[in-house]
Amino acid sequence: MRGLNIIVASADGERFYAALEAAAAAAALGRPARIFLQGPAAALLRTPVAFAGDAARRAAGQPDLVSLIAEAMAMDVRLVVCQSGMALTGMTASELVPQVRTGGLVSFMAEAGPDDQLVVY
Repeated sequence: MRGLNIIVASADGERFYAALEAAAAAAALGRPARIFLQGPAAALLRTPVAFAGDAARRAAGQPDLVSLIAEAMAMDVRLVVCQSGMALTGMTASELVPQVRTGGLVSFMAEAGPDDQLVVY
C-alpha cells in the first residue's frame, strides 16, 4: 500500500497540526505514514509541546497539539526530527517528545517507497 511521507518545513503549528491530521487519516485507512520535521520545524516537538491554536482547538472539541501527536503516534504515524534542525534550534534529544526519532533528510527520503506520496507543508 502506498505510504504517505510528509515534510514540515517551517515552525508553524497550524501546518504541523494539518500534517498530523493528514498522516492520522492515512493511518486510519491502513496506509503507513511518516512526518519529517525539517530545519526550524524541529522545535515543534520540543517539550512541553504547545502552539497558539491549542485553546481554540480545545474550545471546539478538538485535540490540542500534544494530544494529536499522541493520537497519531498511537496509530503508528512515525515522527522524525531533523538532526540539523535540532542543532539550528539549540535542542537536544532529551527535549524531544518521547518515541520521536532523529534523522536526516537523506535517510528519510531513502526509506520512502518508490510509489509513496510526498507532501510538503
